[in-house]
Amino acid sequence: MKNIMITGAAGFIGANFVELMVKKYGEKYNYIVYDKLTYAGNIHNLDNVKDKITFVQGDICDFNQVMETYKKYNIDAIVHFAAESHVDNSIKTPFIFTQTNVLGTHTLLEAAKQYWGEGSKNKFVHVSTDEVFGSLGETGYFTEKSPIKPNSPYSASKASSDLIAFAYAETFKMNVSVTNCSNNYGPYQHHEKLIPHMISLALQDKPLPVYGEGKNIRDWLYVEDHCEAIDEVLHNGKKGDRYCIGGHNERRNIDIVKLILKRLNKPESLITHVEDRKGHDYRYGIDPTKIHNELGWLPKTKFEDGIVKTIDWYVENPEYLMK
Repeated sequence: MKNIMITGAAGFIGANFVELMVKKYGEKYNYIVYDKLTYAGNIHNLDNVKDKITFVQGDICDFNQVMETYKKYNIDAIVHFAAESHVDNSIKTPFIFTQTNVLGTHTLLEAAKQYWGEGSKNKFVHVSTDEVFGSLGETGYFTEKSPIKPNSPYSASKASSDLIAFAYAETFKMNVSVTNCSNNYGPYQHHEKLIPHMISLALQDKPLPVYGEGKNIRDWLYVEDHCEAIDEVLHNGKKGDRYCIGGHNERRNIDIVKLILKRLNKPESLITHVEDRKGHDYRYGIDPTKIHNELGWLPKTKFEDGIVKTIDWYVENPEYLMK
Protein backbone atom coordinates (compact mmCIF):
# COMPACT_ATOMS: atom_id res chain seq x y z
CA MET A 1 0.00 0.00 0.00
CA LYS A 2 1.62 3.21 -1.20
CA ASN A 3 -0.88 5.44 -3.02
CA ILE A 4 -3.98 6.10 -0.93
CA MET A 5 -7.01 7.79 -2.49
CA ILE A 6 -9.20 9.59 0.04
CA THR A 7 -12.60 10.68 -1.23
CA GLY A 8 -14.38 13.63 0.33
CA ALA A 9 -11.19 14.74 2.08
CA ALA A 10 -12.05 18.43 1.80
CA GLY A 11 -14.93 17.71 4.14
CA PHE A 12 -15.00 17.52 7.92
CA ILE A 13 -13.86 13.99 8.81
CA GLY A 14 -11.84 13.47 5.64
CA ALA A 15 -9.71 16.56 6.23
CA ASN A 16 -9.00 15.49 9.79
CA PHE A 17 -8.09 12.01 8.54
CA VAL A 18 -5.60 13.37 6.03
CA GLU A 19 -3.98 15.51 8.73
CA LEU A 20 -3.69 12.50 11.01
CA MET A 21 -2.17 10.30 8.30
CA VAL A 22 0.37 12.92 7.22
CA LYS A 23 1.37 13.55 10.82
CA LYS A 24 1.62 9.84 11.64
CA TYR A 25 3.16 8.39 8.49
CA GLY A 26 4.75 11.35 6.70
CA GLU A 27 6.07 10.39 3.27
CA LYS A 28 5.45 6.68 3.71
CA TYR A 29 2.30 7.16 1.61
CA ASN A 30 1.20 9.34 -1.28
CA TYR A 31 -2.20 10.91 -0.57
CA ILE A 32 -4.52 11.56 -3.49
CA VAL A 33 -7.42 13.66 -2.29
CA TYR A 34 -10.51 13.34 -4.50
CA ASP A 35 -13.31 15.81 -3.76
CA LYS A 36 -16.09 17.45 -5.73
CA LEU A 37 -15.97 20.57 -3.54
CA THR A 38 -19.73 20.79 -2.99
CA TYR A 39 -21.09 23.28 -0.47
CA ALA A 40 -19.83 21.03 2.37
CA GLY A 41 -16.30 20.74 0.97
CA ASN A 42 -13.73 23.42 1.71
CA ILE A 43 -10.31 23.29 0.06
CA HIS A 44 -8.93 25.39 2.92
CA ASN A 45 -9.61 22.48 5.28
CA LEU A 46 -6.48 21.01 3.72
CA ASP A 47 -4.25 24.07 4.09
CA ASN A 48 -2.14 22.41 6.80
CA VAL A 49 -1.25 19.52 4.47
CA LYS A 50 -1.52 21.10 1.02
CA ASP A 51 2.16 20.48 0.27
CA LYS A 52 1.83 16.81 1.26
CA ILE A 53 -1.11 15.80 -0.93
CA THR A 54 -2.24 15.65 -4.53
CA PHE A 55 -5.67 17.20 -4.99
CA VAL A 56 -8.11 16.07 -7.68
CA GLN A 57 -11.44 17.83 -8.04
CA GLY A 58 -13.83 15.12 -9.12
CA ASP A 59 -17.25 13.53 -8.81
CA ILE A 60 -17.46 10.02 -7.36
CA CYS A 61 -20.42 9.37 -9.68
CA ASP A 62 -18.27 9.96 -12.78
CA PHE A 63 -17.00 6.48 -13.62
CA ASN A 64 -14.54 7.61 -16.28
CA GLN A 65 -12.95 10.24 -14.06
CA VAL A 66 -12.71 7.83 -11.16
CA MET A 67 -11.05 5.21 -13.33
CA GLU A 68 -8.67 7.78 -14.83
CA THR A 69 -7.65 8.80 -11.32
CA TYR A 70 -7.03 5.19 -10.27
CA LYS A 71 -4.80 4.66 -13.29
CA LYS A 72 -2.96 7.97 -13.26
CA TYR A 73 -1.94 7.70 -9.61
CA ASN A 74 -1.69 3.92 -9.42
CA ILE A 75 -4.16 3.83 -6.53
CA ASP A 76 -3.79 0.78 -4.31
CA ALA A 77 -5.97 1.75 -1.33
CA ILE A 78 -9.15 3.79 -0.96
CA VAL A 79 -10.71 5.42 2.08
CA HIS A 80 -14.18 6.59 1.10
CA PHE A 81 -15.65 9.51 3.05
CA ALA A 82 -17.44 11.39 0.25
CA ALA A 83 -21.17 11.61 0.98
CA GLU A 84 -24.18 13.81 1.41
CA SER A 85 -24.66 13.68 5.17
CA HIS A 86 -27.13 16.25 6.48
CA VAL A 87 -30.40 14.63 7.54
CA ASP A 88 -32.52 17.76 7.12
CA ASN A 89 -31.28 18.16 3.55
CA SER A 90 -32.14 14.53 2.83
CA ILE A 91 -35.72 15.23 3.85
CA LYS A 92 -35.91 18.27 1.55
CA THR A 93 -33.99 16.87 -1.44
CA PRO A 94 -33.71 13.09 -1.01
CA PHE A 95 -32.78 12.15 -4.57
CA ILE A 96 -29.31 13.69 -4.42
CA PHE A 97 -28.55 11.46 -1.41
CA THR A 98 -29.38 8.34 -3.37
CA GLN A 99 -27.32 9.58 -6.29
CA THR A 100 -24.21 10.51 -4.30
CA ASN A 101 -24.22 7.96 -1.51
CA VAL A 102 -25.47 4.91 -3.39
CA LEU A 103 -24.43 5.46 -7.01
CA GLY A 104 -21.20 7.19 -6.01
CA THR A 105 -20.13 4.36 -3.73
CA HIS A 106 -21.09 1.79 -6.35
CA THR A 107 -19.05 3.67 -8.95
CA LEU A 108 -15.94 3.65 -6.77
CA LEU A 109 -16.31 -0.06 -6.02
CA GLU A 110 -16.97 -1.12 -9.61
CA ALA A 111 -14.05 0.94 -10.91
CA ALA A 112 -11.81 -0.55 -8.21
CA LYS A 113 -12.93 -4.05 -9.12
CA GLN A 114 -12.15 -3.45 -12.77
CA TYR A 115 -8.82 -1.77 -12.04
CA TRP A 116 -7.53 -4.11 -9.33
CA GLY A 117 -9.26 -7.27 -10.46
CA GLU A 118 -11.46 -9.67 -8.52
CA GLY A 119 -9.90 -11.14 -5.41
CA SER A 120 -7.43 -8.27 -5.05
CA LYS A 121 -5.89 -7.62 -1.64
CA ASN A 122 -5.99 -3.85 -2.22
CA LYS A 123 -7.90 -2.19 0.61
CA PHE A 124 -11.19 -0.31 0.32
CA VAL A 125 -12.57 1.28 3.51
CA HIS A 126 -16.15 2.51 3.28
CA VAL A 127 -16.93 5.04 6.02
CA SER A 128 -20.56 4.98 7.12
CA THR A 129 -22.80 5.93 10.03
CA ASP A 130 -24.59 4.39 13.00
CA GLU A 131 -27.83 5.85 11.64
CA VAL A 132 -28.17 2.83 9.34
CA PHE A 133 -29.30 0.89 12.42
CA GLY A 134 -32.23 3.20 13.11
CA SER A 135 -33.16 4.32 16.61
CA LEU A 136 -32.60 2.95 20.11
CA GLY A 137 -34.78 3.20 23.18
CA GLU A 138 -33.49 4.04 26.64
CA THR A 139 -31.29 0.95 26.83
CA GLY A 140 -29.03 -1.12 24.59
CA TYR A 141 -26.37 -0.36 22.02
CA PHE A 142 -25.74 -0.82 18.31
CA THR A 143 -23.30 -3.58 17.44
CA GLU A 144 -22.06 -5.07 14.20
CA LYS A 145 -24.94 -7.55 14.41
CA SER A 146 -27.70 -4.97 14.84
CA PRO A 147 -30.41 -5.11 12.16
CA ILE A 148 -30.34 -2.47 9.43
CA LYS A 149 -33.37 -0.23 9.95
CA PRO A 150 -32.80 3.31 8.60
CA ASN A 151 -35.43 5.98 9.21
CA SER A 152 -34.38 8.89 6.98
CA PRO A 153 -33.48 9.20 3.30
CA TYR A 154 -29.91 9.93 4.43
CA SER A 155 -29.55 6.83 6.59
CA ALA A 156 -31.32 4.70 3.97
CA SER A 157 -28.83 5.83 1.33
CA LYS A 158 -25.90 5.03 3.62
CA ALA A 159 -27.38 1.63 4.49
CA SER A 160 -27.71 0.91 0.79
CA SER A 161 -24.08 1.86 0.16
CA ASP A 162 -22.99 -0.40 3.03
CA LEU A 163 -24.81 -3.33 1.45
CA ILE A 164 -23.23 -2.68 -1.94
CA ALA A 165 -19.80 -2.64 -0.29
CA PHE A 166 -20.47 -5.96 1.43
CA ALA A 167 -21.79 -7.41 -1.84
CA TYR A 168 -18.51 -6.57 -3.58
CA ALA A 169 -16.57 -8.15 -0.73
CA GLU A 170 -18.59 -11.35 -1.01
CA THR A 171 -19.24 -11.66 -4.75
CA PHE A 172 -15.95 -10.32 -6.07
CA LYS A 173 -13.80 -11.16 -3.02
CA MET A 174 -12.66 -7.56 -2.69
CA ASN A 175 -10.82 -6.46 0.45
CA VAL A 176 -13.60 -4.17 1.68
CA SER A 177 -14.26 -3.11 5.27
CA VAL A 178 -17.17 -0.94 6.46
CA THR A 179 -17.13 1.37 9.47
CA ASN A 180 -20.19 2.77 11.23
CA CYS A 181 -19.48 5.66 13.56
CA SER A 182 -21.45 7.75 16.02
CA ASN A 183 -21.82 11.55 15.82
CA ASN A 184 -18.50 13.28 15.26
CA TYR A 185 -17.48 16.71 16.51
CA GLY A 186 -14.32 18.78 16.21
CA PRO A 187 -12.51 21.18 13.83
CA TYR A 188 -13.60 21.77 10.21
CA GLN A 189 -17.21 20.62 10.66
CA HIS A 190 -19.66 22.39 8.38
CA HIS A 191 -21.73 25.09 10.06
CA GLU A 192 -25.03 23.32 9.28
CA LYS A 193 -24.29 20.61 11.89
CA LEU A 194 -25.57 20.89 15.47
CA ILE A 195 -22.46 21.97 17.40
CA PRO A 196 -20.99 24.57 15.00
CA HIS A 197 -24.48 25.81 14.16
CA MET A 198 -25.30 26.46 17.80
CA ILE A 199 -21.89 28.05 18.41
CA SER A 200 -22.47 30.40 15.47
CA LEU A 201 -25.92 31.46 16.64
CA ALA A 202 -24.80 31.91 20.24
CA LEU A 203 -21.89 34.12 19.23
CA GLN A 204 -24.39 36.31 17.37
CA ASP A 205 -26.86 36.32 20.28
CA LYS A 206 -29.46 34.79 17.99
CA PRO A 207 -32.11 32.23 19.03
CA LEU A 208 -30.85 28.64 19.17
CA PRO A 209 -33.56 26.37 17.65
CA VAL A 210 -33.81 22.99 19.37
CA TYR A 211 -35.98 20.23 17.89
CA GLY A 212 -38.88 19.28 20.18
CA GLU A 213 -37.82 19.14 23.83
CA GLY A 214 -34.21 18.45 22.90
CA LYS A 215 -34.21 15.06 24.61
CA ASN A 216 -32.87 13.12 21.64
CA ILE A 217 -29.62 11.38 22.59
CA ARG A 218 -26.47 11.02 20.52
CA ASP A 219 -23.17 9.23 21.18
CA TRP A 220 -20.47 11.85 20.54
CA LEU A 221 -17.02 10.96 19.20
CA TYR A 222 -14.13 13.39 18.84
CA VAL A 223 -13.13 13.40 15.18
CA GLU A 224 -9.44 12.63 15.77
CA ASP A 225 -10.40 9.49 17.70
CA HIS A 226 -12.61 8.42 14.80
CA CYS A 227 -9.76 8.99 12.34
CA GLU A 228 -7.43 6.82 14.41
CA ALA A 229 -10.04 4.04 14.29
CA ILE A 230 -10.26 4.30 10.49
CA ASP A 231 -6.48 4.13 10.32
CA GLU A 232 -6.61 0.84 12.23
CA VAL A 233 -9.28 -0.54 9.89
CA LEU A 234 -7.27 0.56 6.86
CA HIS A 235 -4.21 -1.34 8.03
CA ASN A 236 -5.69 -4.25 9.93
CA GLY A 237 -9.43 -4.52 9.23
CA LYS A 238 -10.71 -7.87 7.98
CA LYS A 239 -12.18 -8.33 4.52
CA GLY A 240 -15.96 -8.16 4.51
CA ASP A 241 -16.20 -7.05 8.16
CA ARG A 242 -18.13 -4.19 9.75
CA TYR A 243 -16.63 -2.15 12.60
CA CYS A 244 -18.78 0.00 14.89
CA ILE A 245 -16.93 3.06 16.20
CA GLY A 246 -18.37 4.93 19.17
CA GLY A 247 -17.28 6.99 22.12
CA HIS A 248 -19.66 5.99 24.94
CA ASN A 249 -20.26 9.74 25.31
CA GLU A 250 -24.05 9.95 25.18
CA ARG A 251 -25.60 13.38 25.63
CA ARG A 252 -29.04 14.88 25.07
CA ASN A 253 -29.16 17.58 22.41
CA ILE A 254 -30.49 20.12 24.91
CA ASP A 255 -27.54 19.45 27.21
CA ILE A 256 -25.09 20.01 24.35
CA VAL A 257 -26.72 23.36 23.60
CA LYS A 258 -26.65 24.42 27.26
CA LEU A 259 -23.00 23.45 27.54
CA ILE A 260 -22.14 25.60 24.51
CA LEU A 261 -24.00 28.55 25.97
CA LYS A 262 -22.22 28.17 29.28
CA ARG A 263 -18.78 28.00 27.64
CA LEU A 264 -19.56 31.13 25.62
CA ASN A 265 -21.08 32.90 28.65
CA LYS A 266 -24.43 33.27 26.93
CA PRO A 267 -27.89 32.98 28.56
CA GLU A 268 -30.07 29.89 28.20
CA SER A 269 -32.90 32.25 27.30
CA LEU A 270 -31.51 32.11 23.76
CA ILE A 271 -32.85 28.55 23.46
CA THR A 272 -36.05 28.26 21.45
CA HIS A 273 -37.91 25.00 20.91
CA VAL A 274 -39.16 24.28 17.39
CA GLU A 275 -41.23 21.57 15.73
CA ASP A 276 -39.47 18.23 15.84
CA ARG A 277 -37.76 16.81 12.75
CA LYS A 278 -39.70 14.25 10.71
CA GLY A 279 -38.70 10.70 11.61
CA HIS A 280 -36.33 12.00 14.30
CA ASP A 281 -34.42 9.06 15.80
CA TYR A 282 -34.55 9.12 19.59
CA ARG A 283 -31.19 7.67 20.59
CA TYR A 284 -27.95 6.35 19.13
CA GLY A 285 -25.37 4.44 21.11
CA ILE A 286 -22.52 2.21 19.97
CA ASP A 287 -20.78 -0.72 21.62
CA PRO A 288 -17.17 -0.59 20.27
CA THR A 289 -16.16 -3.94 21.81
CA LYS A 290 -15.28 -5.56 18.48
CA ILE A 291 -12.89 -2.89 17.24
CA HIS A 292 -11.31 -2.70 20.69
CA ASN A 293 -10.79 -6.45 20.97
CA GLU A 294 -9.64 -7.03 17.38
CA LEU A 295 -7.78 -3.81 16.53
CA GLY A 296 -6.98 -2.38 19.95
CA TRP A 297 -8.83 0.89 19.42
CA LEU A 298 -10.52 2.94 22.11
CA PRO A 299 -11.37 6.66 22.06
CA LYS A 300 -8.84 8.82 23.89
CA THR A 301 -10.76 12.08 24.19
CA LYS A 302 -13.24 12.63 27.02
CA PHE A 303 -16.27 14.54 25.88
CA GLU A 304 -15.74 17.19 28.55
CA ASP A 305 -12.32 17.93 27.07
CA GLY A 306 -13.20 17.51 23.40
CA ILE A 307 -16.19 19.84 23.46
CA VAL A 308 -14.16 22.62 25.08
CA LYS A 309 -11.42 22.21 22.46
CA THR A 310 -14.06 22.27 19.73
CA ILE A 311 -15.87 25.39 20.95
CA ASP A 312 -12.60 27.24 21.43
CA TRP A 313 -11.42 26.22 17.94
CA TYR A 314 -14.51 27.74 16.32
CA VAL A 315 -14.17 30.91 18.36
CA GLU A 316 -10.58 31.18 17.08
CA ASN A 317 -11.61 30.29 13.51
CA PRO A 318 -14.91 32.15 13.00
CA GLU A 319 -14.68 31.91 9.20
CA TYR A 320 -15.86 28.29 9.54
CA LEU A 321 -19.14 29.54 11.00
CA MET A 322 -20.01 31.80 8.09
CA LYS A 323 -22.60 30.89 5.50
